[in-house]
Amino acid sequence: MTDLLDRPADQPAAPEPTVRVRRGRRFRQARVVVVTTILGAVAFALFVATMMIGSFPVSAWEVIASTFRLQDDPSIDFIVRDLRLPTAVTALAVGLALGMSGLIFQKLLGNPLASPDFVGISSGASMFAAVAIITFHASGLVVSGVALLGAVLSAGAIYLFAWRDGVTGYRFVLIGIGVSEFFVAITGYVIARAQVSDARAAMSWLVGSVGQAGATELRILLVSLAVLLPLSLLMGRQLGVIELGDDAAQGLGLRVQAARLGLLTVSVLLVALATAAAGPVAFVALIAGPIAVRLLRGQGSGLLAAAFVGAIIVLLADLVAAHALPAALPTGVVTGGIGAPYLIWLLATVNREGRGG
Repeated sequence: MTDLLDRPADQPAAPEPTVRVRRGRRFRQARVVVVTTILGAVAFALFVATMMIGSFPVSAWEVIASTFRLQDDPSIDFIVRDLRLPTAVTALAVGLALGMSGLIFQKLLGNPLASPDFVGISSGASMFAAVAIITFHASGLVVSGVALLGAVLSAGAIYLFAWRDGVTGYRFVLIGIGVSEFFVAITGYVIARAQVSDARAAMSWLVGSVGQAGATELRILLVSLAVLLPLSLLMGRQLGVIELGDDAAQGLGLRVQAARLGLLTVSVLLVALATAAAGPVAFVALIAGPIAVRLLRGQGSGLLAAAFVGAIIVLLADLVAAHALPAALPTGVVTGGIGAPYLIWLLATVNREGRGG
């Protein structure tokens, strides 16, 4: 009664359903911000933790002070900046790239199995890198450049083969799986005919490890991410429109094939750069997106949250691989151990829901 008396006569009361819709929208937006912020904080905490643990323990404040040059201590700076920071930064950057690219693939192609691990992108990079290592005894920056080229060329080949008055997710995934198996077969053939030392070097790269990136590869990755990650977030609205279906997206004025090509290009570059720097770190792109979407309850684009989840997975896997096992292992071994059970569960779930074909 008091609200009715205080309200001016010319100001109508807002309908009750409208108020509820606005409150619900604000609550969902707040949830997205809070969850994404928490994921970012966890990723940063793990980033610091990877530099704290080792044969010479360092406190969190010493890590932060040395990393951001808040104080000078030669002994701490050597341990943090020279020994541990490159690996931690690589893990963070690779996780961000793989997490975001994986979710773009899955939303764009409408398939939870549409991961760079399965549609030929990573296997193309792996095949080119293996040939370079075994046949030409390449190493370092050359291997990274060849892997980047292989990922881009394989993605281009899949896109061209899948084109038929446009590209649909189902056709892209099927052709990508076929191309992936072709590259895997070639990689196996090359390794089988190689000398033992060359095969061991190739297999070390193929497992994937965030500790193998050199300074130049890391610098290229960071500069590229500074461009590609914001660009992906800007294109997130187009991704949401495409999810409505091609007809609905065209009705809203979106050039669907051009938008799909742009999103695929950005996603391929993200995974190609990450693979070039650290090798094919398995399953991160597959599992980061679904975890982020579940945490956000389907609200928002989820791209930034997926990037943070990817970073958390890679940083945590690197911690486990380096310090929690009897012998230090490559990062890809741990992510593979995490991702394989998830893949089995995903395949069973997809088949039960009738989406597995």
